[in-house]
Amino acid sequence: MKIPKRIQPLVDEGLVDEVLRPLMSGKEADVFVVRSGNEVRCAKIYKEAEKRSFKQAVQYREGRKSRNSRRARAMEKGSKFGRNEQEQAWQNAEVDALFRLAYAGVRVPQPYGCFDGVLLMELITDEQGFVAPRLNDISLTAEEALAHHKLVMKDVQRMLCAGLIHGDLSEFNVLLDSKGPVIIDLPQAVDAAANNNAKRMLERDVNNMTHYYGQFAPEILQTKYAKEMWALFESGKLNPESELTGKFKESTKAADVDSVLAEIEAAFDEEQERKERIREAAEG
Repeated sequence: MKIPKRIQPLVDEGLVDEVLRPLMSGKEADVFVVRSGNEVRCAKIYKEAEKRSFKQAVQYREGRKSRNSRRARAMEKGSKFGRNEQEQAWQNAEVDALFRLAYAGVRVPQPYGCFDGVLLMELITDEQGFVAPRLNDISLTAEEALAHHKLVMKDVQRMLCAGLIHGDLSEFNVLLDSKGPVIIDLPQAVDAAANNNAKRMLERDVNNMTHYYGQFAPEILQTKYAKEMWALFESGKLNPESELTGKFKESTKAADVDSVLAEIEAAFDEEQERKERIREAAEG
């Protein structure tokens, strides 16, 4: 097929030998199946900021640090240079998160690098060698749901121990290969210690996965992994080997009504966005 303009530089540099076919086109990026030597990989082309439809990007960027003070000031001022730097930081965030999480033992695609807004990474396949399906495209038995939910919760735990929260985890960005779930799509990954929205995003990620797996094994709906993880994380007691129970005893002290109302409002907005993603996926 004709080589997309954004992938041509990777071909010129010998990083990609052939573009085999389109894999998917989403709100944030277009993905192609490519050949690099004897390996089949995928190339993810990030769309430009004005063409993306990812909502509330500012809250995801909170806490991300630039090592260059000039760049950081430019990003804060919103100058043309700053916007370009901010865009590059957004694109590089995913490859940085993938390297970090792979090292932490989280099941994510192996990254090979990000080159001018094109992320080259492992292509996740199923037992037959076909592109692995997303969770929202399959059905599970109760036993599979229980086993896979446990694996995903362990990976979320490892992510949190590595200082990251996915930020947009759902059945739409988890693939299923022969060994189980593989987490994908991490450009919005959140710094767990520096982002004020971290706790809420962790709860949303965990709740999304719990609701998905809970439709196959209803007992999963009773678990409270997010609250258990966050309590251990805040107290400095969470580590990758921590044995979680999925149980959590709520505090009995008086609630902060304003905070509760704010959380309810945020949860409502998130549910509306989730329904919109489902609708767009169905239409697509």
